Amino acid sequence: MKLNKFIFTGTVALVFLLGFSGCEKYLDEPAENRTFTGDTDYTKSEDMILPLIGTYTEFNNTEWEDFPLISVRGDDVNAGGLGDQQDFWETDKYNYNKDYWMYNSLWQNYYQNMFSANSAMEQIELFKEFAPNQALADQYIAEVKVLKSWWLFQLSRVWGALLVPPTSNPSDLFATPLTGKDDIMQLISDWMDEAIPNLPTVRPNERTDIPGGVTKYTAYAMKALANLELKNYQAVADASGEIIKSGKFALESDFYQLFKIPGKLNNENIWEMQYSDLGQGSGDNFAYLYAFFGPQGWTPFIEGSGDGWGFWEPSMKYVKFMLDRGETIRLETSVLFTNKGIDSIKTDPNYANLPGWISNTTRSGDRINDFAREIFVSGKHYLPSDQLTPGRTDYGTNKNFTCIRYAEILLMYAEALTQGASGTAGTADLAVNLVRERAGLAPLSGVTLDQVMDEKFAELAMEWGSRFYDMVRLGRTDELNYSGRTFSADKTFLPYPQNQIDQLPILGQ
Repeated sequence: MKLNKFIFTGTVALVFLLGFSGCEKYLDEPAENRTFTGDTDYTKSEDMILPLIGTYTEFNNTEWEDFPLISVRGDDVNAGGLGDQQDFWETDKYNYNKDYWMYNSLWQNYYQNMFSANSAMEQIELFKEFAPNQALADQYIAEVKVLKSWWLFQLSRVWGALLVPPTSNPSDLFATPLTGKDDIMQLISDWMDEAIPNLPTVRPNERTDIPGGVTKYTAYAMKALANLELKNYQAVADASGEIIKSGKFALESDFYQLFKIPGKLNNENIWEMQYSDLGQGSGDNFAYLYAFFGPQGWTPFIEGSGDGWGFWEPSMKYVKFMLDRGETIRLETSVLFTNKGIDSIKTDPNYANLPGWISNTTRSGDRINDFAREIFVSGKHYLPSDQLTPGRTDYGTNKNFTCIRYAEILLMYAEALTQGASGTAGTADLAVNLVRERAGLAPLSGVTLDQVMDEKFAELAMEWGSRFYDMVRLGRTDELNYSGRTFSADKTFLPYPQNQIDQLPILGQ
């Protein structure tokens, strides 16, 4: 947690991950702090990649609290029961506290990353003056621009209007006006138009210099997401259609393993945060802190494997929605059941007879015991204990964190077409039915917007708040009134953190 770090203190330093034999193994090497100074030799073109690697390091080093705050609102997921993070629980219920530490932390974490991205682009420009390969410099700048767009996109969905950092100097924010959310989304779309021509035309997992790094299709995905927020459905169809027509991506046939170790750098993944324990049972371990999502008590198949904190619970509404649809693999993958959760479902006469496969023991042999905070556990943030590297015990360690999947691209494309856009990558039926086929569901004909949104609910639950932002964008906020919650339009954005209002008076206006 970055509780005591403010975006205006000191110089923003870049962090670089240096490989032992080129950059292809940058995830497997420890970080080294390095700051560019007047002594930097910009004629050393081999060092031009270092600012880029530093920005990727910032991307992968996301703090554990960032994703939960971005994603906790919505009828697909609940904050775990009351504990030492009551304001997180209240945020899920649309009761916001601008003094809550997590608000300030997400803000400063992502703003620091954007300042670092600006610094990286400035440094690459200086290297470019002497670089023999100008196109490579342009590619690196384009990659950083896409990375910066990710942080700005997420912050704007959470807070709406923002101060867009113009340089790497935090002090320049004092003279920066607020930019509204729609203008930010258009800015991101424009950035992607600038970046796309300079990026490699490969899947991220086909890159050999930086495996999993940004490609042209990552930029198209960001363009589609930004235009979805703008309700510019033709632009969504065009951008997502380019990804589909490329033929580069395919849905992973095994949905269960997609979110586990076999799913790392999968052909379905358009973007993911990457982690590694270097294949070793001890020593350096570059990992996301998945304990936040884990059960607070389990009987793992591999004895001694650690449990979690119990702060992230699939909603009963989501579970019943999936049961009503006859979902199997997606429900099994997305939700881990406790006996208390199973009994709670059965108290509803409509669900008294559950499918026989529903159990508190996963197919991987881990038993999810009853615990106080939750009755269900997120399966998308679960790693079976038998997939831990022997010697490692932290919950979920070595698992990558998915950001954008091909399934989401297909469903965005279908949504755009049902909203009146024209497409060049097939029909809405074809796109939706590819996703349904993987889920073992019958194909649809004449797909409607309602059916697409149901498919997104089933497919993307607990992934980056997709459900919440979809319902707000479409004006379907009645869906967000569930289990005692009451949503209203003034609850769309979180209040600016008080720590930032104190430093930037424009936020208080």
